[in-house]
Amino acid sequence: MQSGVWALQPLADMSVAEFRDWQELLETRTGVVLNEQRRSFLQTNLSARMRELGVEGYGAYYQQVTDGPRGAVEWSTLLDRLTVQETRFFRHRPSFDVLEAYLRERLAQGLKQPLALWSVGCASGEEPYSLAISAAEVLRTSEFEGQFGVTGTDISLNALSKAREGLFSSRRFEHMDAELSKRYFQTQEDGRLKVLPSLASRVCCARLNVLELNKAPMSGMDVIFCQNLLIYFRRWRRREILNHLAERLAPGGLLVVGVGEVAGWQHPLLTPVANEHVLAFTRQG
Repeated sequence: MQSGVWALQPLADMSVAEFRDWQELLETRTGVVLNEQRRSFLQTNLSARMRELGVEGYGAYYQQVTDGPRGAVEWSTLLDRLTVQETRFFRHRPSFDVLEAYLRERLAQGLKQPLALWSVGCASGEEPYSLAISAAEVLRTSEFEGQFGVTGTDISLNALSKAREGLFSSRRFEHMDAELSKRYFQTQEDGRLKVLPSLASRVCCARLNVLELNKAPMSGMDVIFCQNLLIYFRRWRRREILNHLAERLAPGGLLVVGVGEVAGWQHPLLTPVANEHVLAFTRQG
């Protein structure tokens, strides 16, 4: 059978046992939980990769992915298919309003050192560049202009590569003011927009699995954004992740979490920000 024709043939449905194996592998390695409603998502993405490799069974592919160093390489490739990377600049504008108000307050107090901001689960870079733009705008006409740095972390190497490239389609800018896009991006011949070097130099992107936050080198952060990430984890793990992030905030630092992603979480060092549209906390001290 010609490969083009074979590629159109649907693979058999995944058995209950096979689905359970893949669920456990994904949760063990990344913390991400796939429920029954996302079974078709998993099956579709596995099938696409299996066709590329010429592997015909979910069990056989599972063995390949979990087989030593070669399996680790394939796992990294597969992970890019299984992680959600669709996002926008200034997604959830109220969170950035809280951020900018916080930065203006910090600026009024006078900065003793450059501000350090962190985007956890940065995907293809829209959030860290949004953080950088907010910081650049607040500091732009002050004596502290440019005194900030943004770190973006994600588990997906493919997403990080896109973030470092800093090249985005125009639809990613739906929530951004036109003046800001002109100030910080250069329109390319194909209509995409590329972040200017002056802003790109303030943003660093690195690979990090949130299950390994205890090993993360980041500490003393002034701002941490963790939005649209915790929804993929179990409740107990969400709290565990937030506890680690709270420890990495500088005294007086700001933690912003996606609205509705965690309920009833408290930390002895953190005080909730009074805002009905944003879930945010500041660290005491």
